Amino acid sequence: MKFLAFILNIALTLCVGALGGYATAQSVKIWYPTLNKPSFNPPNWLFAPVWTILYILIGISAYLIWLKRDQIIHFPRTVAIYLIQLILNLAWSFIFFYLHEVGFALAEIILLLIVIVINAIVFYKIDKRAGYLFIPYILWVSFASFLTYNILILN
Repeated sequence: MKFLAFILNIALTLCVGALGGYATAQSVKIWYPTLNKPSFNPPNWLFAPVWTILYILIGISAYLIWLKRDQIIHFPRTVAIYLIQLILNLAWSFIFFYLHEVGFALAEIILLLIVIVINAIVFYKIDKRAGYLFIPYILWVSFASFLTYNILILN
């Protein structure tokens, strides 16, 4: 049962990533190259492996929380925060790459970052390892926020 839960937690986050990839697939080839981007913009090939690693870390973190679900008084609230964070993560891809709404995407990614930090704190209080696993995610989304801001300014 634990192995299945482990796989399901990682699979959920990877599915979110796959859906986000669907939203970005055409725009990365057609729209995104037409944008003015800052000099520190990473190469396109870097995004998929970074996000894959992040989604796996997020899934492991969720699994660690799942293991302690019987000890968590407000488990439904913990799950809700986690799911809201995943939904906001997915929404950013659609807003930025599918709708091409860079300004709205900036506002949304700031909200996403706030919810990620809240999620990390909630997880940390339950299992320190689960909270620490969110640090790379926080750092990457902070960078993505700064990148989105610069793309907005340059365009």
